[in-house]
Amino acid sequence: MIEIVGRGPEIKLIRKLEASGKSEFLALFGRRRIGKTFLIRSLYQENFSFHITGMANVSMQQQLINFNLTLRRQDPQTEWEAPVNWQFAFQQLISFTEKSKNSRKIIFIDELPWFDTMHSDFIPALEHFWNSWASARSDIFLIVCGSATSWMINTLINNKGGLHNRVTQRIRLEPFTMFECSQFLQKKDVQLDHYQIVQIYMVMGGVPYYWDTVEKGKSATQIIEQECFTANGLLRTEFDNLFRSLFQKSERHVNIVKAVSTKAKGLTRDEISTLSGISNGGGLTRLLTELEECDFITRYVPFGKKSRESLYQLSDMYSLFYLKFIQNTSLKDQDNWLNTIDSPRNRAWSGYAFEQVCMSHAPQIKKALGISGVETKISSWRSRSDGNGAQIDLVIDRRDQVINLCEMKFSINKFIITKQYAEELRNKIAFFKNDTKTRKSIFLTMITTFGVENNTYYGGLVHNDLTMDMLFSE
Repeated sequence: MIEIVGRGPEIKLIRKLEASGKSEFLALFGRRRIGKTFLIRSLYQENFSFHITGMANVSMQQQLINFNLTLRRQDPQTEWEAPVNWQFAFQQLISFTEKSKNSRKIIFIDELPWFDTMHSDFIPALEHFWNSWASARSDIFLIVCGSATSWMINTLINNKGGLHNRVTQRIRLEPFTMFECSQFLQKKDVQLDHYQIVQIYMVMGGVPYYWDTVEKGKSATQIIEQECFTANGLLRTEFDNLFRSLFQKSERHVNIVKAVSTKAKGLTRDEISTLSGISNGGGLTRLLTELEECDFITRYVPFGKKSRESLYQLSDMYSLFYLKFIQNTSLKDQDNWLNTIDSPRNRAWSGYAFEQVCMSHAPQIKKALGISGVETKISSWRSRSDGNGAQIDLVIDRRDQVINLCEMKFSINKFIITKQYAEELRNKIAFFKNDTKTRKSIFLTMITTFGVENNTYYGGLVHNDLTMDMLFSE
C-alpha cells in the first residue's frame, strides 16, 4: 500500500467493509481535489477485480466504448463484444467478475455520475446489477465515487427507486486538518513553521491537491502570490471549475456562497433566499444541504436559540479568499498579495479566516482545554440587547457546568489586551450572563497565534490562553 497521509478512520472503515464477509456497496464522495480516487487506488493499487473511470461530458455511446475498451484491456484474452446499452454492459461485468480468482472481488467505478448521461438508463442497469446479482453474493465489494456531489447524494445515496437503501456505507471525505497538512508537507520535505502553515491554510483550507502545489524554499506569502495571482496559479481559476464539477446548475450554489460571504456572522435562510434570488422552499434546502456536505458552508444554532433560527456561515477558506481578493484582480497587476499584506481589508479577512480555522478544529481546542471526554455543544452568540453589538463567535457549552467563551485573534506577535479591549471583554461576559441567564461558570478563553501578553489586564480575566500550536494536534 502506498503511504497515505491521514485518513485513518476512513481506511479503518473501508478495511472493515472489505472483511465483512458479505457484499458491500460503498459510496465515497466529497469535493473536487479532496483525494477520493487517490485513497482507493492507494489502498488497492492493482488488486481490483475491475476498475473503470467515467469520462466527462461525452455521450452514452462514448461511455460504452470506454467500458468495452476497459474490459478488453483488463481481459485481453477475451473478445468482448461492444455493448449496445448499459444493461448489456453490466451483464458483461458479471461474466468478467465471475472469472476472477480473487476471494474478495473489488469493483471500483470512479466518477460514477459521468456515466449517467441523458436517456442512458444507467441507473436502472446499476440497480439491476446490484439487486439481482451482487447483493445475492457474499464476495462483492462495490466502491463508487464521484465529485458531482449533488448527483451522489440525490441520485445514488437518497435514491427513491430500486437503489433505495442499497448503499451499505457512505463516506464523505473531509478536508485535511492542520495536523494532516503539516504531515503532508513533511512528506514533501517542505519545512515551514506553524505560523506559515496557518497562513496557507487560511487561503487553501485542507484540500490535499492544493497543498501539493506548496514548494520547498518558499514562504507562505510567496506561495499565495504564485498560486492565487499569477497566470498559471492553480487557485486563480479554480473557483468556477470547482462548483461546475460538483453541482448541477452550479450558478445557484455560487449565488448562495456569494450571499453568505457578505456577512461574517452568517445569514438566516430568509436572508440567503433574498440575496441569492432562490425561493425559500425545498429547493433551497437541497442546495444548502449539498453545500454543507462539501464543507462550503456551516450551519449552526446560535446559543440559546432554536433550530429554526440557524445561521449559515461561509466556512470554505478558498471560496472566502477568492471572493475577497482574487476575483477582481488583473494579471497586469504585480505583487497583488504583497501589496495588500498590511491593508485594513487584509486584517479584517485574516481575523475572520483565523476564526474559521479555529472553529473547524473544535476537537483540538477541546483537547487543549482538557475536556475531550466532556459532552459539549458548539455554537456562537449574539446579544439580544439593542445597540451593544456584543458577540462571541465560539461558545463551548460544557456538561460539567462550565461555558468557554472563546476570543480568537490573529496577529504576528503576542496579542496585547489593552485597557479598552479588557473593558470590552468584561462587557461581553456581562451581556452574555444577562441575556442567557446561565448559572454556569464562565471561562474566557483566548485563542491566538503566539499567545497573550501577561500584562495588567490579563490577570483575573483570561482563564485559558491557547496558541495556534494546539491546532496541530491529532
